[in-house]
Amino acid sequence: MVEEGKLFIGASRKPDDTINKGEYLDLKFGNRHGLITGATGTGKTITLQILAEGFSNAGVPVFCADVKGDLSGIGAIGEPKDFITKRAEQIGLPTNPYEFQEFPVIFWDLYGEKGHRVRTTMSEMGPLLLSRLMNATDAQEGVLNIAFKIADKGGLPLLDLKDLQALLNYMGENATELSNQFGFISKASVGSIQRELLILEQQGAEHFFGEPALKITDIMRTTNDGRGAISVLAADKLMMNPRLYATFLLWLLSELFEELPEVGDPDKPKLVFFFDEAHLLFNDAPKVLTERVEQVVRLIRSKGVGVYFVTQNPLDVPETILGQLGNRVQHALRAYTPRDQKAVKTAADTFRPNPAFDCATVITNLGTGEALVSTLEGKGAPSMVERTLVRPPQSRVGPLTAEERQKVMDVSPVRGQYDEDFDRESAYEMLTARAKKAAEAQQQSEPEPVEANTGGSRWTLPGFGDDEPAAPAGKQARPKSSGYQRETVVEAAMKSVARTVATQVGRALVRGILGSLSRR
Repeated sequence: MVEEGKLFIGASRKPDDTINKGEYLDLKFGNRHGLITGATGTGKTITLQILAEGFSNAGVPVFCADVKGDLSGIGAIGEPKDFITKRAEQIGLPTNPYEFQEFPVIFWDLYGEKGHRVRTTMSEMGPLLLSRLMNATDAQEGVLNIAFKIADKGGLPLLDLKDLQALLNYMGENATELSNQFGFISKASVGSIQRELLILEQQGAEHFFGEPALKITDIMRTTNDGRGAISVLAADKLMMNPRLYATFLLWLLSELFEELPEVGDPDKPKLVFFFDEAHLLFNDAPKVLTERVEQVVRLIRSKGVGVYFVTQNPLDVPETILGQLGNRVQHALRAYTPRDQKAVKTAADTFRPNPAFDCATVITNLGTGEALVSTLEGKGAPSMVERTLVRPPQSRVGPLTAEERQKVMDVSPVRGQYDEDFDRESAYEMLTARAKKAAEAQQQSEPEPVEANTGGSRWTLPGFGDDEPAAPAGKQARPKSSGYQRETVVEAAMKSVARTVATQVGRALVRGILGSLSRR
């Protein structure tokens, strides 16, 4: 049932449960984006897996997040199991044997534990996404924008957390002077940002910022036999910090948008990007960020990149973005609450109706591995929605073991490129050197302290002079105080006389001047 230039999803059924026809995603519309939705346990991960397999076999690189840890099995050959054989028979695929295979996988991990390290620099992240990561206020976002402006103007590379911390320290110490040049810098906002950076550091964000930074070309690789590499991001630990997860995926999407050239509508995508747990991208997101996502999703199509959102509820995706998603796979939804019922209606209304059944009713009755499918066809119009049995994966269903994962990493084409930190001179080192140089210059400009006369005794008040009386027997002598020394009686008298003379002379001069002015 496989057709050239098309990705096989599964087979649709007639009302009497007999096979109707194969359901495909046309590769030339693969960059028109898509949506995979459904309740927990309805088969969304398997759908993501079979789409990734299909794109890979077609020579299209794939990037996807492994939220639960079981998507890693795509790097191992599938195993014959009863439910796989049964599903293959249902949709008319050969089962003796079923065509299992393993796929070229590159494992990535922000923490460097289950894959190659993924990093970016502060400069590449930029103030907008960093503000999103820190949940910054408008005032704090303004200070961050000024910080990046100062870094650009001063030639201060912002690479990691300590670079931004050093720059913020500099801004706090010179707030008045910098405010006159760049706009108001609140020391309170600077302090708040520094506290947020400390929280990010404790959550592990320091692993994400630094060098060597990820090269976009390394997630767009193909193998010698023409298959697209599947980049799998280990996100099970990353999900403990959902804001970092969402910000990273948005940063990666933005980098693709900025770096890739325009290609129009190619015969197949240059890269396919899966956003699993997509609702995390939009939760509590400010309007400016949502607009940024909408802009990137709308325009990145012309770069040959397809973006597929995977989430439980179609209401998780804003309407402005939902309208950009042409390829739809809808698994079962439950209608227990008013919000669930609204989600069912929303999902049903987005499909081109099929007179053979009612979408809203079928959505709540779909079985595991079954979905309503509508893809773009012809001149880009959506196909009539069909009730479809999704094909079984050719790779393993379930996770790799730690040993199997390590074997895949040992033969990875990026092995050794990202696994070690590289800390070159940047804002932290440059600002530290400037501060040290300024301190040394100040020390050299200060006059040498005058040594106290210890050769003989002076007439002093008791307890304030150089000649401290000896401590009584059995008691420890009190150490001499350092710093400011009280003046002697003679010194005080001389200063008093000088002040008196100066005052009298000053008054005489003023009277003389005023008298001469009045006579004119």
